Amino acid sequence: MLMFHPLSFFIFMFGAIVGSFLNVCIARIPEGESVVHPPSHCPNCKSPIAFYDNIPLFSYLFLRGRCRACQERISPRYFIVELLMASLTVALFYKFGLGPAFFSSFIFVAALLVISFIDLDVRIIPDVISLPGIILGLLFSLLGYYLVHDPAELIPSPLSSLIGVLVGGGFLLLLAWAYAAVTGTEGMGGGDIKLLAMIGAFLGWPSIPVTLFLSSLGGSIIGLSAMLIKGVGRKYALPFAPFLCLGALLHLFFGKELVAFYLYP
Repeated sequence: MLMFHPLSFFIFMFGAIVGSFLNVCIARIPEGESVVHPPSHCPNCKSPIAFYDNIPLFSYLFLRGRCRACQERISPRYFIVELLMASLTVALFYKFGLGPAFFSSFIFVAALLVISFIDLDVRIIPDVISLPGIILGLLFSLLGYYLVHDPAELIPSPLSSLIGVLVGGGFLLLLAWAYAAVTGTEGMGGGDIKLLAMIGAFLGWPSIPVTLFLSSLGGSIIGLSAMLIKGVGRKYALPFAPFLCLGALLHLFFGKELVAFYLYP
C-alpha cells in the first residue's frame, strides 16, 4: 500500500509552478519569442497578469478560466498542463525519490509535455527542445554512471543512452526514407526522428521498441476512431509526437513491468 509522504504537497506545487512556465514555453516557442520577457500577460488583451492572478491551478479556478481584465476565456490548456506536470512530478517522486533519477526524469517529462502540446497546437516539434534534450540525456547518463554508480540503472548507462540515440533516430529515419520511396509522400517529419533520439538518450535503447509499439498502437486507435467518427480519409495528418511522448512516459513508469508481462505472461 502506497503511503502518503509529507513532502507530496510541496512536490505537487513545485510541479504546478514549473507547469506554469511550460505553458509560457508552449505559447511562445513556436512564435520565436523569449520565454522570460515580457512577463506573463493575457493572450487576448495582452494585459499583464498580476502575481495574485498567476498562482498555478488556483488562479484559473478562482477566475473561472477568464482574464480579469477583458473577461475573455483562457484556454483550459493552461490548467491541464499545470495539473499534468504537478501530478507527474509527484509520481516521479514516489518512483525515484529525490535522487539523480528524479531530476533527470523531471527534465525529460517537462520536455515531453512542451513537445506534445506544441505539436498538437501547430504541428511542429521544436529543435530548441529536442536537440538540447539529446545532449542532456547523454550527459545525465555519464553523470549517473561515473558519479552516482547506481546498480539499479535508474539512469541508463552511457552506452545504452548512445545506442538509444542512434537506434531511435536511425530507425525512424530509415522508416521515413522507405515510406517516401514507396508512396512518394513524406509520412514522418524530422522532428519525430529527433524526438525519438531524445527519448533514447534519456531512457536507453530498450525504451525504443516499447515506445514505438505503444505509440503506434495509440496512434492507430485514435486514427481509426477519427476515420469512423469524423469521416476523415486515410491521409488525415495526425500529430505523432504526443503518442511517442505517451509511449515514453509509459516506459518510464512501467517499462520493466510491460516487458516482463510480454515475455513472461
